[in-house]
Amino acid sequence: MKPRRGEVSIPLQPPGQDPAGTPDQRPQDYFAWSFFNVLAGHLAYLGCLCLPALLLSIKARDCNLLGDLEGARRHGFRAKVLNIICTTLMVIAVVSTIALAIILVASSR
Repeated sequence: MKPRRGEVSIPLQPPGQDPAGTPDQRPQDYFAWSFFNVLAGHLAYLGCLCLPALLLSIKARDCNLLGDLEGARRHGFRAKVLNIICTTLMVIAVVSTIALAIILVASSR
């Protein structure tokens, strides 16, 4: 009786890549950035504007956990755009407050 040979398959792609060759990465949800914007936004009275970014980040994280990568990518992109807008508004608010304080101090002398 001859020994039977079994088929052996060796994967040629590195682990973590799909057959098309692009890495299989989870989309980002930007939760930490959104949470920081909400906390810092309350100091600059812009917390209500940053809240939608936090909600979209939570939606992106939920979609990511459920395996809906397209939904996670869409919500993550929207959260990123809203975070950019909120961060820009906060920087403008802080810079204008500092400039106003300098002008008031200089004019009172």
